Amino acid sequence: MKTKRESNRDELKHEYNFDYSKAVRGKYYRRLLEEGSNVVVLEPDLARAFRDSSAVNEALRSLLDFTKSTKPL
Repeated sequence: MKTKRESNRDELKHEYNFDYSKAVRGKYYRRLLEEGSNVVVLEPDLARAFRDSSAVNEALRSLLDFTKSTKPL
């Protein structure tokens, strides 16, 4: 029995077969360009400080407003 299991080890189950001839390259690429999508990964300490993406956006907008209101040195 042990030899039978080892011989089937490299074969995938039938449900894992994928027909790549039907695959579409870049299927969602155009949609991402139109909608605009950026992924930013925060460090763990920053992720704990902000509850969601709107909190991050609010903090960045306030930082931009602050830099615009101060005089350059």
